[in-house]
Amino acid sequence: MKYATTRPCAEPETAARRILEIANAVEPVQSRIHIEKINEPFLFRDGGSPAEYGAGMKLAIERGWLAMHESGTFVTFTAAGAELFA
Repeated sequence: MKYATTRPCAEPETAARRILEIANAVEPVQSRIHIEKINEPFLFRDGGSPAEYGAGMKLAIERGWLAMHESGTFVTFTAAGAELFA
């Protein structure tokens, strides 16, 4: 029997950390990080799934690392999220 390989971002914690790493590498525009600058690398370069992306983003917001605008078009780092990379 052949088993599928494990996905690198299958755990929400791992996906959230990867999303934060990508967001940290992006140059913010007016302190905003446009969502497409995060989801494109996560989904297409890293090979993450939309479910993994959603779970990671939800966890990052719940933990207070990122704050998403009500329109859903951009995120900003919170103090706690910025502290992770200080």
